[in-house]
Amino acid sequence: MTEALQRLHPALVHHMVNTLGWRSLRPLQDAAVGPVLDGNDALLLAPTAGGKTEAACFPVLSAMEQQHWDGLSVLYVCPLKALLNNLLPRLESYAAWLGRRVALWHGDVPASARRRILREPPDILLTTPESIESMLVSANVEHGRLFAGLRAIVVDEVHAFAGDDRGWHLLAVLERLTRVTGWPVQRIGLSATVGNPDQLLGWLQGSGVESRPATVVAPDLSRPASVDTGAATAPPAGDVELDYVGSVANAATVLSTLHRGEKRLVFCDSRTLVEELGAALRERGVTTFLSHASLSLDERHRAEQAFSEARDCVIVATSTLELGVDVGDLDRVIQINAPTTVASFLQRLGRTGRRAGSERNCLFLALRRDDLLWAAALLRLWGSGYVEPITAPPEPRHIVAQQVLALALQENTIGRHTWSEEWNGLAPFDRSAEPVVRHLVDDGFLDRDGEQLFIGPEAEHRFGHRHFMDMTGVFLAPPQFTVLAGRREVGRTDPGLLTEKVDGPRVLLLGGRSWKVTWIDWKRRRCFVEEVDGGGRARWLTPGIDGASHALTRAARDVLLGDDPPVKRTRRAEQVLAELRDERLPTVHPGGTMLTRRSDGDVRWWTWAGLRANATLAATLGSVADGKQRFDDVSVRLRTDLDRDLWHTATADAVERLCLPAVDERAVAGLKFNEALPPRLAEATLAARLADLDTAAQVLAEPVRFGELG
Repeated sequence: MTEALQRLHPALVHHMVNTLGWRSLRPLQDAAVGPVLDGNDALLLAPTAGGKTEAACFPVLSAMEQQHWDGLSVLYVCPLKALLNNLLPRLESYAAWLGRRVALWHGDVPASARRRILREPPDILLTTPESIESMLVSANVEHGRLFAGLRAIVVDEVHAFAGDDRGWHLLAVLERLTRVTGWPVQRIGLSATVGNPDQLLGWLQGSGVESRPATVVAPDLSRPASVDTGAATAPPAGDVELDYVGSVANAATVLSTLHRGEKRLVFCDSRTLVEELGAALRERGVTTFLSHASLSLDERHRAEQAFSEARDCVIVATSTLELGVDVGDLDRVIQINAPTTVASFLQRLGRTGRRAGSERNCLFLALRRDDLLWAAALLRLWGSGYVEPITAPPEPRHIVAQQVLALALQENTIGRHTWSEEWNGLAPFDRSAEPVVRHLVDDGFLDRDGEQLFIGPEAEHRFGHRHFMDMTGVFLAPPQFTVLAGRREVGRTDPGLLTEKVDGPRVLLLGGRSWKVTWIDWKRRRCFVEEVDGGGRARWLTPGIDGASHALTRAARDVLLGDDPPVKRTRRAEQVLAELRDERLPTVHPGGTMLTRRSDGDVRWWTWAGLRANATLAATLGSVADGKQRFDDVSVRLRTDLDRDLWHTATADAVERLCLPAVDERAVAGLKFNEALPPRLAEATLAARLADLDTAAQVLAEPVRFGELG
């Protein structure tokens, strides 16, 4: 018996051997036992299906018994409710081996179950950051009693939190929990491969980063060689192929004839594409299921359940199935176009190859020529062993405003000069947020009585609906209409599809089926439908700042310069890549950037720097940048009268005067809690997130070659 097994509780070891049939622990699980049992904060890294859940839970359950933890002592936090639902039976069985209980609390859990949890708290609670927030601010929850015995928090898929505002929200809530408990709570993160694991663990530790012991556990992975450029590990083995199909219809034809008799998971980069491909596959007689965020919970659950039990079938999904939701044993993963990160691809690739003797595999099907280039670029990055570093979005002032208001709800009153203590000195929730708090007071979001602050009328007006439930989430979801077939909810659709002019019946595509709209309840945002044969459209707004990264765009440039991704390529893919290289040769150079003028007068600076860097460069070079469509992922459009002298004058000192990009008013409106910020701070927050000052400076330092395009 290994030293790690000897440290685990004997009942756990007994059931591992006799119930699970395990002869040994996996390397990650073995290596995690010591740090977790010793109380270290930890980041456990492994590919999909690498045993991360057990690596965290077995030593935590052992500590629970050995140290006599009582009451609610462990929170297990996930980014997706579906992932929590999926984990519940497994964790219930593990805990039951020791006579311990597990419960579930999220937005879909009925009130009766929540009341039962409050009466008889479980030992482990599976939940989301938003639900923890709702417990802290609820008048019906005695959070001091409920969390009095909290000892450890496990954050699953921590990389999915850290890269956006939910991560800031999570960190802030964890700091407030430590104030409730009165002691530091152990933090354990579970993650797929990332390019900067040490920094990710430090981020997860929050205010305890300097004072608490911390361990990255990644025995199956080579450690990153460079934090700035991502990991330099060898790519995992796998059967990966790149193909060009040219259309959704052609993709459906390929999928309907390829790998028959096997279970296939198809990833798409949008809900609209999921719907279109799902409908096309069903037209070709393929047993097809769909999963995306705008389908009802019941629809997704039925699809995922049916898919897990079937054999010769396809499930088409967005990234909702990228994380750890179990859909059974897969034979194939197919990627339509490409995800935007290598980390995301690794998650998807890891869905296959779980059976003994099987190999991880992924087939890329590009729908357009540009999609083929981006897929080839992603695979080139993967082939080099690159994995993106995870970084939190800068300057989350709107989250600071939300947290101050949430704290006022939680405590009823907060000290005018002591409120920042509730986050234990963690920036940006420290005294640096004073301008945000002053604005909350000045604009009536907070009222003041002497040295005490409390919820004001403006916060009641803006966020008080449904007992301030709108304050527990940090994303502003675009309005959608619920689609109902009789009493059954099918999902949600974009209101634009219900308002645009159509000739004849209005037909929606949802769940891979066609639905004729029979009546719209505008007041309650409901749309009633009946199923019809064929036709229909799907569409959803996707707010946010999109665009390719600097690493990915430079990889695309390298592909155009002749670097092939280390994967199999079909004859069609090779032909289209050759055509792209011929057409775009004037826009790329291995030794720097290109500046070209076309015969129609269009002048472009081909930076191949990524959207954020190009936004920064366009703002900085305002005197020579085009005033309309000024930049994209790979280029900056310049004035048509540009010459070399004007260019050299405009760029001579540009590195010293880099500017943040201008922000569209509609983007500010899409920033949740923007009303609780001074307009200038809301704009500054988004401008900082659209900028990439370091890459812009790097590009300005590179040689520029002047070329011509016919």
